Amino acid sequence: MNRPRKPSQLFFALLAYTSLAIGLIALVVPGLPTTEFILFAAWAATRSSPRLSAWLERHRLFGPMLHNWRNGKVIPRRAKVGGTISMLGCAAMMWLMLAHGWPMYLAMAGMGLGNLWIWSRPETRGEGACSRWGAKRPPTQF
Repeated sequence: MNRPRKPSQLFFALLAYTSLAIGLIALVVPGLPTTEFILFAAWAATRSSPRLSAWLERHRLFGPMLHNWRNGKVIPRRAKVGGTISMLGCAAMMWLMLAHGWPMYLAMAGMGLGNLWIWSRPETRGEGACSRWGAKRPPTQF
């Protein structure tokens, strides 16, 4: 008989599967960021479900994204451009279709901050603030 999981493992499993579900929905919903939810799902899966973690690592879409992130916090330019276009499209739809109140401005500000963060990440390994971790020498030599 299997032992019940610790409450923390159950909590992280719930986070992982919920984040994965939102990330999958975000593949088709403009303005909803897929990358962040998949990264969060992978982080939570490493603390709760080795099987889900391994599946994410081997997935044809999510595997390269996770590999890039774990090896230098890299977000490729294509993903940055796609995210920016998606957020601009969503912001334009909100501007045209919603009442111009504080919730809309808050959402647009959130998208703007998310976009700034995405563009602050390096596009290739060894670029930007994470370049020292891409080096072939041990960190003790820095």
